[in-house]
Amino acid sequence: MSEWILIERLKQGDEAAFKTIVTTWQDMVYNTALGILQNAEDAEDVAQEVFVQVYESIASFKGESKFSTWLYRITITKSMDHIRRKKRKKRFAGIQGLFGMNNEPVYEPPDFHHPGVLLANKETAAILLRSVKVLPENQRIAFTLHKIEGLSYQEVSEIMKTTVSSVESLMHRAKNNLRKSLEAYYQDQKE
Repeated sequence: MSEWILIERLKQGDEAAFKTIVTTWQDMVYNTALGILQNAEDAEDVAQEVFVQVYESIASFKGESKFSTWLYRITITKSMDHIRRKKRKKRFAGIQGLFGMNNEPVYEPPDFHHPGVLLANKETAAILLRSVKVLPENQRIAFTLHKIEGLSYQEVSEIMKTTVSSVESLMHRAKNNLRKSLEAYYQDQKE
């Protein structure tokens, strides 16, 4: 069944069409959210939010872009909203959240297991992805879509509603920022 037929059936409230859409795009949505959030539970929550929004707002999809582009936009927006909500919660939680039961500092290991990262590269990937996490928002999105999801600059520009040259610039700045961050990390490891 074609993508457009599925979309039209979903616009008419067809639950089977919705299930097919979820099955077809759930890995893409989850992996994109995971690449941005770097937390499996958060990525699952965001993926659910994305498909709820797709179901509720499918009537607004006009077909001016590919369905996958629209889906990437929703996923990125929901992921960034999730990050903002978490930051707000952390701000209000105050300093006491940093300490456990006996006033011992709490250490939370990164919960990041992206399916595209080979087991042998997990440690290196974790170091890189911690650096990606602190990139400015647009650089992080461009880097995640291009390098982790494997999309072309053209596809990234469509998703981010910008030009290809803007994406190239974002990628250049992201790579420079990552280089500086990783150099600092490895310099600290030598000392």
